[in-house]
Formats: sequence, structure tokens, C-alpha cells
Amino acid sequence: MYDNSVKSILKAQNGDQDEMTKLIEDNNGLIWSIVKRFSGRGYEIEDIYQIGCIGFIKSIKRFDVNYDVKLSTYAVPYILGEIKRFLRDDGPIKLSRSIKELNIKIKELQKDYLNKTGEEISLSKLSEELKVSKEDIAMAIDSNTPIDSLENTSYRDNKTDKTISIIEKISTGVDESTLISNKIAIQELIKNLENREKEVIILRYYKEKTQTQVAKILGITQVQVSRIEKKVLNSMKVKLVS
Repeated sequence: MYDNSVKSILKAQNGDQDEMTKLIEDNNGLIWSIVKRFSGRGYEIEDIYQIGCIGFIKSIKRFDVNYDVKLSTYAVPYILGEIKRFLRDDGPIKLSRSIKELNIKIKELQKDYLNKTGEEISLSKLSEELKVSKEDIAMAIDSNTPIDSLENTSYRDNKTDKTISIIEKISTGVDESTLISNKIAIQELIKNLENREKEVIILRYYKEKTQTQVAKILGITQVQVSRIEKKVLNSMKVKLVS
């Protein structure tokens, strides 16, 4: 799926409109899967789709066929970036009323819990108190997170005592061009994790918590956190290079 030939990409880069149209059609499902994330923002979904297509076309023009990555994977940040840029330039990104209301409730509960206990409330506790699934809680929190957060978010590595990002953590040691390409799939990979796995990754790399802190928040052991984190990161490595 979405596996485009080098010959077709090169033709499109050289101005072949038929090949460009074919690439868009072949990747239509990918573009729509991203566009649908922005429904309910006050814009016609078809308009957002057209903006997504512009991002996809830009990815084709900038794609290096020597990258060890599929065009579909490389295109994701361009599609996302073009849509978010449009929404940002046209005004504040319009979240649905339900997400706005849930975000307000989450922030209020987080603040109250921190004031009362001195600790951060867990996703499980938020889900229990608000009677909303942990998936919806995570998505509401993620809706306010910048697209480049995974690249910029850093934490203290216990082994080297250096500050590194999640990108560096899962790096497979490939060259810089491939590393840049691999960054683009991470956010989508996280969205497909199991709830507990997602909790660990969000707390570790979004909230910058140590494994010990994560264990305390989730009510599990530090060893369990370490195992979950290692499993997820290894899985990401495999998917990024597959």
C-alpha cells in the first residue's frame, strides 16, 4: 500500500502531471486518513483535503529517491504541516467543542489533584474521574501538542546523563538524511499503541517523567515501565526501517 516506484516519482519531479496525478490517486487513502483528523474545525473537509494534497505534492518535489524510506512515510509531515500551517495562518486551530470542554475538565482536574496530593494525576485516574476512555483523554491532551514536539521534547538519559529526544532514543544509527525521514512516522506510530503503552510513552516523552515517576503514576513497577518502553521503542525501530 502506498508503495510508489522510483520511476514514477522521478517523472513527477520532472514535471509529468499525469504521474503526479497518479501518485496523488495512489496515496489518496493516506491523505484522507490525515485530513479526517482535522474534521470539525470549522472548515469544509474537502477544502482541508485540497490543502493536504498541496503538502503531498511538496513532499514529492522534495523527496530524495536515495532515502531508505517510502514516499508515503516521507509525505506524512508535509501533509500535516501544510494543513496545520493553513489553520494557523487562517486563525487559531479550531478544536471541536467536545475536545475543548474535555481539555478544560482535564486541566482543572490535573490542577486540583496536584494541589491536593502534590503529585500528577494518572491517565487512569483522569479516565475514572471524568468517565472518559483513556484513549480519548490521551487524544485530548495530544490535540494541544505541536506537531514537532517529539523532535523537540527531550529527557535525561539515565545511562549517559545527557539530554536527548525520543528521535535520538530510537535512532538506528543511520545517516542524517534517513534519520530526518524517520522522524515523520513516529507520531502516527504512537497513536496506534495500546493504552498502557501510550500512557508510558506520553509520560516519558511528553511529560518528561523518569521511569520511577511513571511507575508511581501508573501504579506499576519501574521494571514494568522499562519493559514496556523497551518493547515500544524496539517495535518503532522495526516499523521505521521496514
